[in-house]
Amino acid sequence: MSHAKPGRISRLGSFAYALAGLGFLLRTQPNAQIHAVLTACVVGAGWFLGITATDWRWLLTMILWVWFAEAMNTAFEHLCDVVSPEFNTSVKRAKDVAAGAVLLSAVVAAILGVMIFWPYVMPLIQRR
Repeated sequence: MSHAKPGRISRLGSFAYALAGLGFLLRTQPNAQIHAVLTACVVGAGWFLGITATDWRWLLTMILWVWFAEAMNTAFEHLCDVVSPEFNTSVKRAKDVAAGAVLLSAVVAAILGVMIFWPYVMPLIQRR
């Protein structure tokens, strides 16, 4: 017999649903798979280079921002496909805007990444 309160079971269930959503995102979205590889590379580089806590805050914020944009884009596209399975110019434009948000997020994250890593990498290049 479980002593867990119904509210706790509901919250645990919501975590399971969230994890299922993230699993779906990673299994089905090639861009999310690219984000996962790049996330691992950025985290590995940050660890290897010993970046500061402030730099970690910015990197993790941008990593989260890109993942958030990708997840929202995927959710939005799937919802659009259910609401309007046939081609619709307005739905296409809405999907394009959502995809553009992911692209914008990734470009800004890349620029910020270069700005953060440059001072750590430059001395390594100059030693050669």
